[in-house]
Amino acid sequence: MEDLSVLESSFNQLAEILLSQKHESEEFTVKLSSERSQFTRFNNAKVRQTGIVADGEIQLTLMHNQRSAFRSFPFTGNHDIDCQEAQKAFLELREEIPLLPKDPYLVLPSGNNISSEVHNGKLLPNEDIPIKLLKEVTELDFTGIYSGGVVIKGYGDSCGQKHWFATDTFTLDYSIFSKSGQAVKGFFAGSECHQEAYLAKISEAKKQLKLLENPVKQLPKGNYRTYFSPEAVADLLMMLSWGGVSEADLQQGNSSLASIWRQEKQLSPKFNLKENFQRGLVPRFNQLGEMAALELPIIEKGNLLNTLVNSRTAKEYQKIANGANSSETLRAPEIICGNLKKEEILSSLDTGLYVSNLHYLNWSDRPTGRITGMTRYACFWVEKGEIVAPIENLRFDDSLYRFWGDNLIDFTDFQEFIPEVGTYEGRQLGGNMVPGMLVKDFTYTL
Repeated sequence: MEDLSVLESSFNQLAEILLSQKHESEEFTVKLSSERSQFTRFNNAKVRQTGIVADGEIQLTLMHNQRSAFRSFPFTGNHDIDCQEAQKAFLELREEIPLLPKDPYLVLPSGNNISSEVHNGKLLPNEDIPIKLLKEVTELDFTGIYSGGVVIKGYGDSCGQKHWFATDTFTLDYSIFSKSGQAVKGFFAGSECHQEAYLAKISEAKKQLKLLENPVKQLPKGNYRTYFSPEAVADLLMMLSWGGVSEADLQQGNSSLASIWRQEKQLSPKFNLKENFQRGLVPRFNQLGEMAALELPIIEKGNLLNTLVNSRTAKEYQKIANGANSSETLRAPEIICGNLKKEEILSSLDTGLYVSNLHYLNWSDRPTGRITGMTRYACFWVEKGEIVAPIENLRFDDSLYRFWGDNLIDFTDFQEFIPEVGTYEGRQLGGNMVPGMLVKDFTYTL
C-alpha cells in the first residue's frame, strides 16, 4: 500500500486548490472512489478470465444560493491532470447553477471532522489465486468470481473537512453444480485469506452437493418450520434498507417498520439489530463528511430504538441527524446472536425446511412488512432431524412481524459475515454480520 500515501496527498492537494479558488458565497464537496483490484473468473474449476482494474473517479458538487450541481471526472493521481479537470468542472458548475431551481432542503457542509483509516490486509498474491482456490475443487463444476485488492474512499469540502479510507479486502462468490444441475452457493471474504476457513467451506459444500443427488421432493404450499442460514437471513435483513430503517421513509409513510414506530406492534425480544462500524469494513463518514457513531442500536429487544437520519431528512422533518448516508440505508448491520448451537440446528428444526439461499425478494405489502421471494440453492426437506431430500424451489410470502416476531424461535449462537459482492461502477464494500435463525409456520405460497 505504499503508493496510497501518494494518492492521499494528491487528493488532499486537489481539495486545497478548490478551497483556494471558491468564491466566498460558494460551498463544495469533493469525493473520491477508487480501487486497485484483481478480478479472476472461474468456470468448471478453471480460470476463464483474469485481469487487474485500476480506477478512480472524483465527484465535485458545488453549492451556491440554495442550489447545487455536480460533475464527475477520472482521478488519475497525477496532480496536474486532476487539478486541470477539477478547475474545468468548477467553471462549468458555476455556469449551470444559476439555471437550476432552489432546493429548500439543501444541506451545506459544516464541521471540522478529519479522519484517516488504512486497513492493511493479507491477500493472496495474484499468481497464487488459482492454485489456492482451485486445488480442492478440481473434480467439481466450480464456478465463481474472485475480486480483491484495495478500495479507497476520500472526502474533502469547503469547510476544510478531510477523510481518507482505504482497505484491503477480497470476496469469492462461487457456486458448485451437481450433475443434475442443482447447485450449492457460497461466499468467502475478508481481509486475510485463511486457507483452513476456505477448506471448511468447501468441505461443507461437498456434503450438500452429495445430498443434492437424492431425488427431489415436491412440497405443497403451506406453513413449515424453517431454518434460515446466515446467507438467507442477510437477504431478508437487507430488505430493511428498502423502506425500513430510513427516517424519511417513516415520515413519508413508506416504511415497513411504521407499526413498530407507532407502537402498534413489536418484534420478538430476541431480535436485536445495530449498525456496527467497529470492524472497519466501511467508512464511517457520509456524503457530507459527517461521522456516524461507532455503534448505533436500531432495534433492541424487538422495539425500534433509532432510525437512520441524514442531514437532509433532519432539516425537512426537524429531526437530529446521526451520520446516515444520503439513502439512509444500512452500511454495517449486525444482528445479535441467540442461543441455538450449530450442532443442534437439525435436531431443533426436527421436521421442516433447511433454507440455504433466497432470491427475487420484494415487498408484497410493505405497510404490513410482507416480503415475497423464492428459495434457491441447496434447500432441503428435513425429517426428525435428518436431511431427507432437496426440494423444488418454493415461493414464500410472509411478514417480518411474524418471522421476526412471535414465530421466531431463536437465532444461532454464531454469526457469519455475508459480504457485498457487487461490482457495478466499482467494488462494493461491507456486508452483513448475521446469525442463522429458526422460525415456525413460515408461509410458502407456491
